[in-house]
Amino acid sequence: MIVSEPVDVVLIGGGIMSATLGTLLKQLQPDWKIVVLERLSDVAEESSNAWNNAGTGHAALCELNYMPEAKDGSVDPAKAISINEQFQQSRQLWASLIERGILDAPSTFINATPHMTFVRGEKDVAYLKKRYEALRTQPLFEGIEYSEDSRVINQWAPLLMQKRKKSDEPFAATRVPAGTDVDFGALTRQLFSHLADQGVDVVTNREVRKLRKNADGTWNVSYRHALGRTPGSLSARFVFVGAGGWAIKLLQSSRIPEISGYGVFPIGGQWLKTSNPAVVAQHKAKVYSQASVGAPPMSVPHLDTRVVDGETSLLFGPFATFSPKFLKNGRITDIVAQVRPGNIGPMLKVAVDNPGLIKYLVSELLKSHKRKVDSLREFMPTAKAEDWELLQAGQRAQVMKKDPQKGGVLQFGTEVVTSADGSIAGLLGASPGASTAASIMLGLLKTCFPDRISAWEPELKALIPSYGSTLNGNPAAADASLDATAGVLGINR
Repeated sequence: MIVSEPVDVVLIGGGIMSATLGTLLKQLQPDWKIVVLERLSDVAEESSNAWNNAGTGHAALCELNYMPEAKDGSVDPAKAISINEQFQQSRQLWASLIERGILDAPSTFINATPHMTFVRGEKDVAYLKKRYEALRTQPLFEGIEYSEDSRVINQWAPLLMQKRKKSDEPFAATRVPAGTDVDFGALTRQLFSHLADQGVDVVTNREVRKLRKNADGTWNVSYRHALGRTPGSLSARFVFVGAGGWAIKLLQSSRIPEISGYGVFPIGGQWLKTSNPAVVAQHKAKVYSQASVGAPPMSVPHLDTRVVDGETSLLFGPFATFSPKFLKNGRITDIVAQVRPGNIGPMLKVAVDNPGLIKYLVSELLKSHKRKVDSLREFMPTAKAEDWELLQAGQRAQVMKKDPQKGGVLQFGTEVVTSADGSIAGLLGASPGASTAASIMLGLLKTCFPDRISAWEPELKALIPSYGSTLNGNPAAADASLDATAGVLGINR
């Protein structure tokens, strides 16, 4: 790859975020020269790979961490509604891209899969019922169901009820038929394939090593061939760092002051997986529960239907692991190499303030295969150890940053860090990430291209009809959007 003149955009990282931003920019500015640099031999091999994430299509339909119970016992649906609004934008974008022939048949990357929540014990049952009551009147959550009846829950998800020992402990579940399972790996590969067909240079085996601003305001992107170590560089007017956990390293190398005070804490995961047809046939849902005390939101236990490359299987987990690497294919020095004078204070404060997380990680690391299957049996009493294999999931680099009151906080979410002039931006954090990629990239476009966003709005509204508005406050608009995207994507309302 030889590029002598500055290109318009360099996208670092071959995941769903770069794929989404590249696709939007190519629709908005087809004349722009775009280059994608990925350090591995193919795109979608890290966090976007189907086996490295849950594929839930986070819409807050079943994830309790988006709607926690307040100290006074109340529940506020605002964040759950916000997350769902963002996922609806992703659905709208995918539907538009299918209609334009950019994406393949919807079943190649998205499949209807009900989203459920299952809890036990009086306290959690009472909470789940309050959550249901708060959501059932919201237009975007229309169709949510609630039951404490074992016969009803057995119809929704038989594996939860089979041979469950009778006890006085109450249990309850909610169910939303409109949930989905998303293969973000397949989606990412399709987006990059189309970009390549449109003249975008999608270059693999190139590891970006350094970012430096040139005197003319462009960025010098230094890289090396991942195999032969041959160095190279190019200049770009705009750089997006969508490199997962490595984004922190590259943003630090850029020396933009906005990255000062940030650090990341890596948490890995493992799944139990079965492809036994007799077991898989009995479960079609993603069933979430409450997180363990001290556990990060990404470690909430769930029993999921997955459809990857046309094959249906079940996953249970995740079980947290620890590695100092920021990526599954990272380096063991990653966690130390990020330390700077500006972030060491916040990171130490996070360590002091989160003993529950450390305790949780230690307990997870000590779990044997037998104990992991025992955890599965709390969901699925009939689980047999021989049906389930252990699968390594991806790494998630959780954001640590300065906080005026606390000194430093650990943040379970995603955050875009942008330079003051908007010429470089990068994404830090994890869940709900991939599911809300469209919304995150729309925000980035507005921040980084303020002089162009007005001219782009007609095309953005054509791609994402709810752009610039919200659906939940307009029942008719919500109804129309859900109908339209469901029809194109071949999924439930």
